[in-house]
Amino acid sequence: MTKYKGKSAAELIGYQQIKTHIIFDIKLGENFRRKARLVADGHLTDTPASITYSSVVSRDSVRVCLMLAALNGLDLQAADIENAYLTAPCREKCYTIVGQEFGDDSGSIFIITKALYGLRSSGAAFRAFLAERLDIMGFKSSIADPDVWLQPGTKPDGEEYYEYILVYVDDILCISYKPKETMGEIQEGFKFKKDKIAPPDFYLGGKVQLKGLNGINIWTITSTDYVKAAVENLEKQLGKKGLELPSAVQPMATGFVPELDNSPELDANYRTTVQELIGILRWAIELGRVDICHEVSILSQFQASPRQGHLEQLYHIFGFLKKNPKLTLYFDPNEPKLDESVFENGSTAKDFKEQYRDAEEELPTHMPKPRGKAVKITAFFDASHGVNKVTRRSHTGVVIFLNRATIIWYSKCKNMVEASILLSEFIALKVCMEYIVALRYKLRMFGVEIDGPANVLGDNLSVVKNSSKIESSLDKKHNALAYHACCWVVAAGIMRVGWIDTNYNIADALTKRLTVAKRNQLFGDWTY
Repeated sequence: MTKYKGKSAAELIGYQQIKTHIIFDIKLGENFRRKARLVADGHLTDTPASITYSSVVSRDSVRVCLMLAALNGLDLQAADIENAYLTAPCREKCYTIVGQEFGDDSGSIFIITKALYGLRSSGAAFRAFLAERLDIMGFKSSIADPDVWLQPGTKPDGEEYYEYILVYVDDILCISYKPKETMGEIQEGFKFKKDKIAPPDFYLGGKVQLKGLNGINIWTITSTDYVKAAVENLEKQLGKKGLELPSAVQPMATGFVPELDNSPELDANYRTTVQELIGILRWAIELGRVDICHEVSILSQFQASPRQGHLEQLYHIFGFLKKNPKLTLYFDPNEPKLDESVFENGSTAKDFKEQYRDAEEELPTHMPKPRGKAVKITAFFDASHGVNKVTRRSHTGVVIFLNRATIIWYSKCKNMVEASILLSEFIALKVCMEYIVALRYKLRMFGVEIDGPANVLGDNLSVVKNSSKIESSLDKKHNALAYHACCWVVAAGIMRVGWIDTNYNIADALTKRLTVAKRNQLFGDWTY
């Protein structure tokens, strides 16, 4: 801030007055370091929505890049920019009247010159300031994810690749053959906390580690520490009420049907508790706890008016996490081994090319030239028809892999009722197709070469055959649109659909309440 030397605030034409306050904190993980920061009451300012953006790289982009690092033999380095927002010029015209904490200047007018924490525009101001530095270094922001920056690189042996910089507010993750050099260039314009550039330990709350598997080094992410902290915090809260978490071998109690629960509705305070617990669990899922994805998805439907039984089942999930705190996702770059016989009754581009003559994958404009090794997409889809006993709505599950790395998982109750198992499974195929199309676009904009069509596997033979027989049809409007959209994508060579036995369809774990043995078998196929 700069002290205003004028006579009164009335002379500051176009400026708005803001209030500020001091926040005190103790950093438990940093030897109880005391911290105080002056922040703005930005919620009281009138700020255009166009300048309130902040850098938040998507989680699937992080997973893609971790897999690419192992695939192309690249290293990772991370750093945290110190007082990030305060490095950037303020985008708003603001002033404040300081208090007694400014000593002799108490009551004076100060103009805000840096992107003060608390201002709505500070995130966008810092991102623009960092973007200038990255642009000078030769990095370009990807259209598919503006917070993934890339530039061409070449290894000493002549192998070409892309180096990536991922930005999550002030956390920087660099993936390159020589990441320390790249991070050093960023450090010329910014100060890193403790001047530290090191392999990532935690990123977005998950613990990141490099582990050996099948003779190669693979990056992994686990939410173990996050889960343990969440469980301990909940246990402390329950302990004050004389309660404790149940011991659970699976996330939801056998026989409990959420939509049929008629226990008392919760009051406003407990309703907030339910929403907070679901938020904690959803972030754990984002960090890799895919084994609770289906159960949390079911309970999320009742956040508006939860009942006592729903809260108890949330405690049950936390009890399961306490008993099973460890689950690790390996971003394995090895190619999957598929039996080509699963596509004998499936669909290929050749089957539909006569009817969908203009079907062709639309390549993005300004797509960077592919570098590095090609990747293969494999996906599983499933639907539980009419599983909700009240609404009779179906539940859809999708899992998508890049080589053998889990990139996307999806579990959701659909918002309409389907007349048959075939229709509900076909809608699930359409959902899977949309995710594949989006992922292929992102990969191309990241400069990644894709090896052929995506292999899509489902356990409903009727869906597989109907997506390969042009004479078949679905009558309802939304079903017909889904049918033709999927067939068009097959004709364009974007995906091919094959059949897999339900015992090996790992998407079942995202649509059904399974036994402990079945859960362990399916999740064991794609987690460690």
